[in-house]
Amino acid sequence: MDFQSFYSGNLFTAYDYLGAHPMDGGFIFRVYAPAAYRVALIGEFSDWGEIAMNKIYDGQFYEVFVEEAKQGQLYKYRIYRDEYHSLDHCDPYGFYSERRPGTASVTYDLSFAFQDEEWIKSRRESRDRALNIYEVHAGSWIRKEAWDGEGDPAQGWVTYRELADKLIPYLKKHHYTGLELMPLAEYPADESWGYQETGFFSATSRYGEPCDLQYLVDSCHRQGLAVILDVVTVHFAVNDYGLWNFDGSSLYEYPHPAVGYSEWGSCNFMHSRGDVRSFLQSACAFWLDKYHFDGLRFDAVGNLIYWQGNSGRGINLDAVRFMQRMNEGLKETYPDAMLIAEDSTSYYGTTKPVSENGLGFDYKWDLGWMNDTLGFMGEDPGDRGRDIGKLLLSMDYFYNENYLLPLSHDEVVHGKGTIVNKMAGDLKEGMAQIRLLYLYMFTHPGKKLNFMGNELAQLREWDEKRELDWDLLKSRDHADFQAYISALNRFYEANPALWQRDYDSSAFRWIQRGEKGDGVLAFTRCSEEQELLVVLNFSDKSRVFSHEILEKAGPVLRTQLEGGQDDRPGSLCLLPFEGVVLEREKG
Repeated sequence: MDFQSFYSGNLFTAYDYLGAHPMDGGFIFRVYAPAAYRVALIGEFSDWGEIAMNKIYDGQFYEVFVEEAKQGQLYKYRIYRDEYHSLDHCDPYGFYSERRPGTASVTYDLSFAFQDEEWIKSRRESRDRALNIYEVHAGSWIRKEAWDGEGDPAQGWVTYRELADKLIPYLKKHHYTGLELMPLAEYPADESWGYQETGFFSATSRYGEPCDLQYLVDSCHRQGLAVILDVVTVHFAVNDYGLWNFDGSSLYEYPHPAVGYSEWGSCNFMHSRGDVRSFLQSACAFWLDKYHFDGLRFDAVGNLIYWQGNSGRGINLDAVRFMQRMNEGLKETYPDAMLIAEDSTSYYGTTKPVSENGLGFDYKWDLGWMNDTLGFMGEDPGDRGRDIGKLLLSMDYFYNENYLLPLSHDEVVHGKGTIVNKMAGDLKEGMAQIRLLYLYMFTHPGKKLNFMGNELAQLREWDEKRELDWDLLKSRDHADFQAYISALNRFYEANPALWQRDYDSSAFRWIQRGEKGDGVLAFTRCSEEQELLVVLNFSDKSRVFSHEILEKAGPVLRTQLEGGQDDRPGSLCLLPFEGVVLEREKG
């Protein structure tokens, strides 16, 4: 390992040295604990008796080779802060963990025979490609048995392999192009959904072994699906067996309570430390390297940009520099990886190159679009003509960044209701309006992300302990909506005007901006070979469009979603909450 790079915060491969690695018939263990009085290894291979670890290099690292250590054995580091006081910790660089509520690390050889060579060779960053992401929580998309409301939800979890065998055909059938998995680095509390972690290099044992997750990613690639993983670089779980007070000092976290704890009660990483930056950068590179993920979605980037996520407290320059260096380094090794920021702030330059003083992400979640659009759809339809500006605003700032439009898990939990619940009116009106909402989403510039269950028009908020309400598909309304989303996904992928020039302002043109107060928007999208006219009626009244609006967009060839020739003479009638996409003759 390049120790100088590690200390200066420029290392991306610390996992190749630190942690437990198979070697010469046993395992070699290495841990970084600069403030420790001494360190001992304990584990199943020693009947949990102490094995003294030796100081190496500059005395801040510890190492020991254990011939008796075999694959799949539990271990921890016993770290002494003085002669008499110690605390047992899991391995910060451990590759596998004991299933919760156990807290030990597990020896593991990550070697896996991937069969995705063709995918990796052809993979490239997707800015000019269709990108339609299905966001999944691995423990609740489908279960082996229903949760009874009282026992351990773990009894019904499927494995990564079982998930692959069921989820991939579903994604292909319904024309998604990518899968995003909520965090899978080991974490103690199911209720945190993986966003408060203890094992940043350890695929959670909830759903099987690391090789099973590698199988899931490999299988997706062999079916032409990109796979993105949520990662956390802001904070970590406070559990005392994890990173907290790791070597008897604040090694990973801020020592000052004012900035040491996040709004979620977790510990904030101290990004001014080079060793912490190398830890986090290596953790991100690890998932791209050992698991072949195609991209990473970074949680809570606003809490990195600003102190405690509060713009009033100013910019955290150390964390900003960390993101810039991390993204530059990841792109140097993985130029085709997608780096996606979940950033709710108005900070300018999230997706600008670092060379232009940007943060260097490829995409930024457009949470402004999400909030404005869902707020608008919750209004009385009679008021929408007056408030149409909520839908116009997104295009006023859209080309400042490379935006991705999300309707994620965050919008269907904690009393917010589901997507259909957010629509104005009764359920029948709501079902009509979410069709229009999704047509608007998929014709608006920007890549797409939807959380599992949205395509079912689910009525119950998401619960990590329960599977999706698949029985809804026995209802014709919900089955028809799933079929509509499937058709819309297929339509999106088949029409390059909807994705090829997402971030080119000349590829979008307003035709009508609701100027008449009628709740109607019309715009064109174009690619090199195609131009589409989109007309959307957000009101609860039918609207008739004369030949005049059609002429502004050019000759109409066909109604795309209906798949037939549009031969209506001189006018176009849209029913309440209806939209239409028409293709014009290019040139």
